[in-house]
Amino acid sequence: MPPPEPARRDSAEDAQWSRPECQAWTATLLLGTCLLYCTRVSMPVCAVSMSQDFGWNKKEAGIALSSFFWGYCLTQVAGGHLGDRVGGEKIILLSATAWGFITAATPLLTHLGGAHLVFMTFSRILTGLLQGLYFPALTSLLSQKVRESERAFTYSAVGCGSQFGTLMTGAVGSLLLDWYGWQSVFYVSGGLTLLWVCYVYRYLLSEQDLILAVGVLVQGLPVARDTRVPWRQLFRKPSVWAAIFSQFSAACSFFILLSWLPTFFKETFPSSKGWVFNVVPWLVAIPASLFSGFLSDHLISQGEPGHGDGPGPCGLRLTLGGREAPVLGVQLQRWEEAMAPEDQAVMGLGLSSVFALCLGHTSSFCKSVFFASASIGLQTFNHSGVSVNIQDLAPSCAGVLFGVANTAGALAGVVGVGLSGYLIESTGSWTSMFNLVAAISSLGLCTFLLFGKAQRVDLSPSREDL
Repeated sequence: MPPPEPARRDSAEDAQWSRPECQAWTATLLLGTCLLYCTRVSMPVCAVSMSQDFGWNKKEAGIALSSFFWGYCLTQVAGGHLGDRVGGEKIILLSATAWGFITAATPLLTHLGGAHLVFMTFSRILTGLLQGLYFPALTSLLSQKVRESERAFTYSAVGCGSQFGTLMTGAVGSLLLDWYGWQSVFYVSGGLTLLWVCYVYRYLLSEQDLILAVGVLVQGLPVARDTRVPWRQLFRKPSVWAAIFSQFSAACSFFILLSWLPTFFKETFPSSKGWVFNVVPWLVAIPASLFSGFLSDHLISQGEPGHGDGPGPCGLRLTLGGREAPVLGVQLQRWEEAMAPEDQAVMGLGLSSVFALCLGHTSSFCKSVFFASASIGLQTFNHSGVSVNIQDLAPSCAGVLFGVANTAGALAGVVGVGLSGYLIESTGSWTSMFNLVAAISSLGLCTFLLFGKAQRVDLSPSREDL
């Protein structure tokens, strides 16, 4: 017999972090996300130097750059499931240990033989496999340990680590690249990750917890009946497919720019400083991401208790992020007209692609940096439009559905980054790559506007929110 609802709620609250614990973990996970992106973007920053050392053309460089996503797309759903069953913090620590070691050892692989492309590709596939566990496990961890009233800020703070990590590698990595060679970028990013692992292991987790987690992983995880995901019910809904495809488009555009922009600037403007074009776009992306999240949270808060006098006409309620919030008709209208998820998607997928197109039609370094900064900054609006829509669709299994959508995004990295290298090599022009970014983004935007909805689809038909 299952425990009564109040008992389950009390048990869940007891398992949540206290305020000091939450603050410590937020800062630690912010640094962890930062280091994850430091290791992830080490390859794009070093791609030009590595191509010169190993004699790679654009097709071969595209293979090396896209190989990360070959592994990344395979472990998304597993990361969410393992985080739910074992504990997200344990999965994060175990995977970070492995990807930190592999990153630090990557330059050593080049001395094993002459097949440099094969060894580098293998290293990046392994790194992708391990990093694919991180964000689904992180989502599971924060949903279980953070109070609902503090969850939005915690998610935003930890998520900013992606921009900080890219910024750090762009700035420090460019200097290391100039002073000590591309090998130093891998040594430093991998070494810092291992130091972070040691800190978490010593101060935030116990040895017994890790041993227990490894034991459970080795023995296997039984799937309880009440934890199974209604896949058939979800995939019968056009809105679910729209969310997945839109995530695919958004991730494809982002990963293409993330992977190829350093090479674009280095070859198009050879006399420019790497720390400029590797830093400025991410300086813009950080406040843009925070502004997008703050604006969405502010508009959502208009519908929470205390901001209205109860349900609107006919008991109308707006469901956002799995929470049912009573709103007045005028508040719902304000949400729909001022900054609905569709409007965020127009900014993230539509307007950003316009600036990407501009990159292929300018010969000015300053204008190129501006266009790149605007495109990447606007793409952060996808987090509050396309990505948040997944939580609206299926709050009861948002982690697993997020893993599916993120798998689609990782596949976008394989297809988009590799195809871009082929187009650049075949046409001899960077314009073809930016045209590809614009086409993919526009297709995703049209799909989201036509079929995207915020109506829940994880409930039985008789219980779906109206």
